[in-house]
Amino acid sequence: MLNVLIVDDEPLAHDVLKHHLQGHADVRVKAQCYNATEALSWLAGQRADLIFLDINMPALSGMDMLRVLANKPQVVIVSAYQEYALEGFELDVTDYLLKPVSAARLAQALDKVRARMAPQAEPVVSHILVKVDRHQQRLALADMVYLEAYGNYVKVWQQDGMLLVNSSLKALLEQLPDEQFVQIHKSFAVNRQHVTAVASDNVTLSTDVIVKIGKSYRGARILG
Repeated sequence: MLNVLIVDDEPLAHDVLKHHLQGHADVRVKAQCYNATEALSWLAGQRADLIFLDINMPALSGMDMLRVLANKPQVVIVSAYQEYALEGFELDVTDYLLKPVSAARLAQALDKVRARMAPQAEPVVSHILVKVDRHQQRLALADMVYLEAYGNYVKVWQQDGMLLVNSSLKALLEQLPDEQFVQIHKSFAVNRQHVTAVASDNVTLSTDVIVKIGKSYRGARILG
């Protein structure tokens, strides 16, 4: 539910916004204020997800309110004057509506608000950079079958061979997504995507290599 605060010194502007908002089941007008000072006082003790904010108001303008408002929610400016748009977007408003506001234009603004509120997906990691000899090399995670600790290095076994990477196993695993790579022995980690079979004390990989599971790692979730 989007809790909305309307801040405008014109009662008619409140009526228009409330009328259009009735068509949106996930929006609730929680409060209405008729000047910026009243709005700041309300926000000191209450929370809104979205403010519809007028610019030209007595005593304190909407822009002045934006500058002093701490922890501000999303803001959609509603004004009869388009010349404040650039300044508004510099203050990170979500949208800028010109009066008179149409139902269609208000719906577009609400879509932008909802999009900002939606959780952002974590970026998918598909490659990492590793040091091989004295050079940085880009490795595709999908090509990495398993990792083998080798002193101050790690042998990265791929389907078509092996790379000796300048890294400890621990440091290399910190670069890799937990949901894809799992350590199964103090010296070995495997790519879950290449695991074809799991026994009580070993795993079989897509290259037909069998890797031992260490006793202290036998509770690890190996298959995805």
